[in-house]
Amino acid sequence: MSILPQVLFLLLFSVAGFILYKRIKTIRQMIFLGRPEQRNDQKGERWKTMGLIAFGQKKMFKRVGPAILHLMIYVAFIIINIEVLEFITDGLSGSHRAFAPFLGSSYVVAMNIFEFLAFAALVSCVAFLIRRNITKVPRLRMGELKGWPELDANLILWIEILLVSAILTMNATDQVLAERGVAGYQLVEGLFFSSLIQPLFTTFGDTSLVVLERFAWWFHIVGILGFAIYITYSKHMHIFLAFPNTWYSNLKPKGEMKNMPEVTQEVKLMLGIQEEGGAQESPSEIARFGAKDVNDLSWINMMNAFSCTECGRCTAECPANITGKKLSPRKIMMDTRDRAEEVMENINNGGKGLDDGKALLGDHISKEEINACTSCNACVEACPINIDPLDIILQLRRYVAMEESGSPAQWNAMFQNIETSFAPWKFPPTDRFKWADKLKDQEAK
Repeated sequence: MSILPQVLFLLLFSVAGFILYKRIKTIRQMIFLGRPEQRNDQKGERWKTMGLIAFGQKKMFKRVGPAILHLMIYVAFIIINIEVLEFITDGLSGSHRAFAPFLGSSYVVAMNIFEFLAFAALVSCVAFLIRRNITKVPRLRMGELKGWPELDANLILWIEILLVSAILTMNATDQVLAERGVAGYQLVEGLFFSSLIQPLFTTFGDTSLVVLERFAWWFHIVGILGFAIYITYSKHMHIFLAFPNTWYSNLKPKGEMKNMPEVTQEVKLMLGIQEEGGAQESPSEIARFGAKDVNDLSWINMMNAFSCTECGRCTAECPANITGKKLSPRKIMMDTRDRAEEVMENINNGGKGLDDGKALLGDHISKEEINACTSCNACVEACPINIDPLDIILQLRRYVAMEESGSPAQWNAMFQNIETSFAPWKFPPTDRFKWADKLKDQEAK
């Protein structure tokens, strides 16, 4: 018996593994272009959040129809890939259905579950293609999705359709060959979904069926390995990053904005407020207020960007976008990821990296976009995996206000009033409650 198929499989598996390792390493480098940030508190709450949001798909079910379709694909992806273990075993050993003799009748049950999920994923993918290209859901047709993002979304659905079709085709042809008693094929009675398409292959000769069955087997395993690599270049990286991304969620109340520790310490020194435990040290020189480029953001912001599913739920809920403003929270995340890719490409090609004359603010994200944000947190609440576009927007706005003094004139007037009068309006603090005097007079009468 020739060992060429096993050698070819091992070579293919090794090459795919090496490429995947290199790509994962590059993604890690891009994420850690961001500055350090500690977020390891409340571990119990973080495990709960990850379980409910990433694994349990809790926030997806705000829209039941798409949620069920997505759940079918999600469960199929997880469960069907268990079958890949048998593919790997068969590929390395040269066997066929290596697990069947050990599992007995349980094998038929498992295979029927796999086939049901494959069929459910097939139906869901077709439904999503219809939603994107025929019914044209508005949030899936916005400007930032033109070009590669739109192609990527459709391409991934077609790939999934082909992969699950290969499973059903392989099982159907396999069983026709087993029923004919062809050597090397085991009869697995009771496979429901593949039995429905078996009549399509009954007129084929044995040789043609063997070629078709082997083609479907190789197509599926090569497709799985290629799919794993492709995901790292696609929005579908959320399949893996959703879990750490939700674990590192911001657990503070939605309306709470982060202060800059250096500024807080400076204010406390000016006011003579002492920290517990002794005297404070004078703050060290601050490199930059806010964020201008990806290295000014935190690594958690960067992981958010690479976790983005581009589903557009954030933009669909954004009041600024709804009223026609330029802001799209989804585009903020896509632009952040694109800038990181651009910087890493510069580094890998011996370029200047971050010093390429470009920046996230200005070259990718405009002031008009970030100034349109109302800081309402609707985008954060809407995201199925707890991505926080607002945090990036606030850091970019902080840079514009504190480094460039480039905020709109109305904002600067408000900032000055807050600084001098402790309120957004230009009147002294002593007059703050004069509006209530009339009420007192009315009550007296």
